[in-house]
Amino acid sequence: MNNDESREERKKRFKSLSSEERKKLIRKKLELQGLTEGSGVREEDQSSYDKEEMIDLILLTRCFQKNKFQ
Repeated sequence: MNNDESREERKKRFKSLSSEERKKLIRKKLELQGLTEGSGVREEDQSSYDKEEMIDLILLTRCFQKNKFQ
């Protein structure tokens, strides 16, 4: 992992990895951040949210991210 890689170079390098290599890399990054696999929000904690509303919000934030760089 090289810090002076461009975003496109990182994407290309990541896509060139095998599935197992990607999993190892992601698990290593999680560990460095003090996280464990599956430590996200549990299913029962999400029950108070309307899943369709969450999907709409995710799609909306993607639009903001695209417009930010234009």
